Formats: sequence, structure tokens, C-alpha cells
Amino acid sequence: MRNAGLTDQRRSAPLPPVLCYHRIGGPAELGVTRVAKSVFARQMTTLARAGWKTLTLDQFAERLRPGHSACRTPHSVFMLTFDDGYASLAEHGYPVLADVGFSATTFLITDYVGRLNTWDARYTWDRLAHLDWDTIGRWQERGFDFASHSASHARLTWLSDVEAAAELERSRQTLRHRLGPQATRAVAYPFGARDERIERLARAAGYELGFGGVRGNGSPLALARLPVYVWDVGSIPLGLQGGTYGAMGRFVAHAANRCAVGTSVMKAFGIKGWGLGTSHCEPPSP
Repeated sequence: MRNAGLTDQRRSAPLPPVLCYHRIGGPAELGVTRVAKSVFARQMTTLARAGWKTLTLDQFAERLRPGHSACRTPHSVFMLTFDDGYASLAEHGYPVLADVGFSATTFLITDYVGRLNTWDARYTWDRLAHLDWDTIGRWQERGFDFASHSASHARLTWLSDVEAAAELERSRQTLRHRLGPQATRAVAYPFGARDERIERLARAAGYELGFGGVRGNGSPLALARLPVYVWDVGSIPLGLQGGTYGAMGRFVAHAANRCAVGTSVMKAFGIKGWGLGTSHCEPPSP
């Protein structure tokens, strides 16, 4: 089996960075997750010209296997991910990646594929469309990966065991039915909210990999990602930079992620109007 050899042992060797985008282009929002198409295209083109390569989900998972040496991983590699699966990706995001030879993994809210984003507080004047299954299938055939962002984008840590397990299992079953077993191995936790209980439920549901926020804990089900936000307009995303700029970018991203609880509170109280948009990659409290 493909997942043979993956264990839940904490990993000490560094993994390649994982970037987390949400929306590319499209209407403006009262939030921080929209990255302009021109900015995204410039970032991807710059990285490709500088020799960076993207990892597929399988290639990233290979680096988690016992015995994989960090020295076998080229320095200039990263994994590119998108959360939520907005329809604008097929217009403004994927074509750019195809042009420069990059791949990406998109985490889908499976109950909302082909629907509007009524799961979210409204940060745009009109509701936003999600990718439909036909479009997803075409890009999957071109080598792009798709995985789970749960069934309805509920904050899993606020749910009971039964409710959280149902979110994880329903999404995985839908992906298996629609896209095949290759789409069932990974989950990105909504809002990045996870703890040991959610990791355990994800493992029980059959997931091998779980992606959260800026900080992971070394477990394959608590992997870190580096979000790219509206202010990240340089040619190299802050998450891929070293030194002071990189450290500052990660600190600001972590602080912004912690504010993501606002969206969950607004949803819990049925507030659907305009507000301050926040990230969906919030890391858990230590």
C-alpha cells in the first residue's frame, strides 16, 4: 500500500515548506486571504526562474517516511496548497502554475463543491463560487492534487467526537467516490484548528496527513503551513524567505491566524454580514 511506512513518530528533521493560499484574484474582500492575480503570477514566475520546484502530495509524504534523509531533498522545493477550493483558482491560479511547471494541492470543502460559500461569513458583496467536480476532475487529470478540508468547514475542535468524526469521514468518502483513493490521504483542518483529539479522529477516519497552521508538532497529522496573505506582495513569499523578513512574516501570519476565531464566532451567532475577514489556517494553542 502507498501509505506503508508512514508512522506517527514525531519528526525532528526539517520538512520542505508548505505555502497556504486561499483566493487568487476575483472581487475584493474585507479580509486578508485574497491575493491579487498579478502578485500570485509574479511570485510563481520568480520562484520558477530561481529554480524552485513544487512537490506533489505523494512526494511530500515520501519525505515523512522513516529513513528519508533530509540531504536527499533539494533546498529549493516547497509544497503549494490552496484552502477552500474557490472557482477563481481555475481561472487565475491553476493556469499560472501550469505555465511555469508547478503543481498544487487544493483542500476541498466537499459539501460545497459547485456551490456558493454560504458556509462562511460574507466578506464580499456577493457570495463566491467553489470549483465544481467537472473542473476539479480536469485539473486532477493534469496532475493537480485534491484532498479534504472537511465536509462543511466546521471548526472541528468545537465539535463532539461524533460530529467531528462525521465531518472527516463524510468528506473522505465523497472524495473517494468522486476522485478516487489518491484524494483521500490528507486533510487540512478548517481554520487550522486541531488538537490531539482531532488528530486521533483524523487518523481513525483514514487520513495519513493533517495540515494545520504556522506551527506543527512533528506528527504527520499536525503539519505546519505558511499562509500567504494580502500584504505578502513581494516576489518571494515571506514563508520562503530566511532572515529577518522571513521570521517577521511568520510571526505576523501566526498572529493573524489566531484571529481566525472571529469567523467561527460570527458563524455560531448567525452573523452573515460584512466584517473583518480572517485566515482559515489558525494554529491551535500550545
